[in-house]
Amino acid sequence: MTTTAASSAHSHHLSPAFPGRAPWGTASKLRAWQQGALEKYVQEQPRDFLAVATPGAGKTTFALTLASWLLHHHVVQQVTVVAPTEHLKKQWAEAAARIGIKLDPEYSAGPLGKEYDGVAVTYAGVGVRPMLHRNRVEQRKTLVILDEIHHAGDSKSWGEACLEAFEPATRRLALTGTPFRSDTNPIPFVTYEEDNAGIRRSAADYTYGYGSALSDGVVRPVIFLSYSGSMRWRTKAGDEIAARLGEPMTKDAVSQAWRTALDARGEWMPSVLRAADQRLTEVRKAIPDAGALVIASDQDSARAYAKLIREITGTKATLVLSDDAGASNRIDEFSDSDDRWMVAVRMVSEGVDVPRLAVGVYATTISTPLFFAQAVGRFVRSRRRGETASVFLPTVPDLLTFANEMEKERDHALDKPKKEGEEDPYAESEKEMEEANKQQDEDTGEQEQFAFEALESEAVFDRVLYDGAEFGMQAHPGSEEEQDYLGIPGLLEPDQVQMLLQKRQARQIAHSRKKPDSEADLLELPAERRPVVSHKEMMELRKQLNTMVSAYVHQSGKPHGVIHTELRRVCGGPPSAEATAGQLRQRIAKVQEWATRMR
Repeated sequence: MTTTAASSAHSHHLSPAFPGRAPWGTASKLRAWQQGALEKYVQEQPRDFLAVATPGAGKTTFALTLASWLLHHHVVQQVTVVAPTEHLKKQWAEAAARIGIKLDPEYSAGPLGKEYDGVAVTYAGVGVRPMLHRNRVEQRKTLVILDEIHHAGDSKSWGEACLEAFEPATRRLALTGTPFRSDTNPIPFVTYEEDNAGIRRSAADYTYGYGSALSDGVVRPVIFLSYSGSMRWRTKAGDEIAARLGEPMTKDAVSQAWRTALDARGEWMPSVLRAADQRLTEVRKAIPDAGALVIASDQDSARAYAKLIREITGTKATLVLSDDAGASNRIDEFSDSDDRWMVAVRMVSEGVDVPRLAVGVYATTISTPLFFAQAVGRFVRSRRRGETASVFLPTVPDLLTFANEMEKERDHALDKPKKEGEEDPYAESEKEMEEANKQQDEDTGEQEQFAFEALESEAVFDRVLYDGAEFGMQAHPGSEEEQDYLGIPGLLEPDQVQMLLQKRQARQIAHSRKKPDSEADLLELPAERRPVVSHKEMMELRKQLNTMVSAYVHQSGKPHGVIHTELRRVCGGPPSAEATAGQLRQRIAKVQEWATRMR
């Protein structure tokens, strides 16, 4: 069947109001955002169009519907889809075939077979042979669909290759769920506009964010379950260090404590996997085929996690180690089955697209907002209203910040905001961004960079994060308190999730008050009163306290030491250097109160 014939065959599904009665694409009825984006495109007829839609919203359906419309109206004669991975390239070809558009996902060179309407290729493939694709684009009017276009900025060579290959294209449709990057590599065919601060930011033609999608029931609400606990490791110098995840420490110490937690030989990972498996069992009561995914940093860890899952559950986990043909088949097999667990190495940016995934374990030390959003995006695709997603995290400041900012929309900035004398706020994450964008999963030498030996770890249920709020008090794995949160139903409306979490926390607090102090072996404070802060934030709080005390010295005439001692006496706690964030804030408020009284 030709493309035009296929398009006509589907046209009876259309609303009479839609221009030209174009085919709806892969769905008989478009979602409101898809229809809105299509109508804007048809009205404006731009050469370049950037659509930003949250993972799971249906970017493929939108793009193929538009492709079908452009082919049907002879605006273009062929389609080229550029995808980040081999696996997604095949997914695009399969989705296109369902609406009568035949794309060749195996195309490498030479003339295209007459039975095809276009090709599906990867960014890496375009990077190797840009002129091959330019020649094809110059020969016939072409629509180029750039899926997850931020990958065209992964390296300068990829961006240049995309510009060279697709500059002559008749139409270019850029898609992304996460347009922000830590670096400042310009993304081809994206318009940048200067904001009030003089920062050039990417300008989307149509945006459909997570918040909007959540309100529409298009994506699942995400419940984040965070686990802290005590870690002990040996440094390269031979020093033994003990620390607790979530407590203020240096960036290096956070990294090493985090790695210790993720070591499969400790107790943290088995405890968290056990809790995640219990959560999966609860979710499967409402979503019988729900699956779970562990996102691992490297092959050795992935194999160790798969072994732990088998020991915990008695069933084998699907192991996906690299983006080769075998891995792609394993993903497809897992997607079509009702197996419980899959373990993958970093294949989350766009490589794993399994709608039934509803439970995740974030077991990697990559801490960029881009990678985190892409990882969480694997679990948010909603198939029916009321489904929830659950993601297990270590209590690490950056991750909790990302979890609390799920609904925040970001644009790609070409310039770095930097005041004179200020640290570059992007510098810390650039190396991580480079790692997150790697397509392979070989040993990256990270273990040598952070040379240490994990000695022991234990897990403590720390808190639940949902819709920007935090709930729960610390609890031991296997305790009734932890079970309260693991047992939240898997089928709930977003407002019901919030209400249930509030009830769970109130019950936990009431239970805590009945216990004698001698039994309180964990920090029994509600999560919102136990803010997880970074080392930098602690330095800022100490600096703020010292500034306030200095100002009060001039006002009161008392020495610094006397004021600090009085603050400790009134507010309680250790010296400033050892005080918690909450204690420092309490002292800041107290010295402000004293200063106000003296005026």
